Amino acid sequence: MANQRQHPRTPMKAQIKIAHPSFGDVVGHTRDLSDGGVFVEHPVLATLQPGDEVTGQVQGMPFEAPILRMQVQRVIAGEGAGLAFIDEA
Repeated sequence: MANQRQHPRTPMKAQIKIAHPSFGDVVGHTRDLSDGGVFVEHPVLATLQPGDEVTGQVQGMPFEAPILRMQVQRVIAGEGAGLAFIDEA
């Protein structure tokens, strides 16, 4: 199967708060980041389904980071979820 990614990924560790009505808020860690999305490590995120929408906000910044809308692209059981940024245009 060919790599279908449009954006190169960069390894990056940061705390991020993810919110969804099914579980409320959880704080996970980013695994990697690209212009199109982020993979977030937290086992609860693996309960989501592709297409679900969540919000995310990076934590621990010297200023309040924006809250971004994201859509689940893939889940890995026990690990987390790959999330695509939703354009706010």
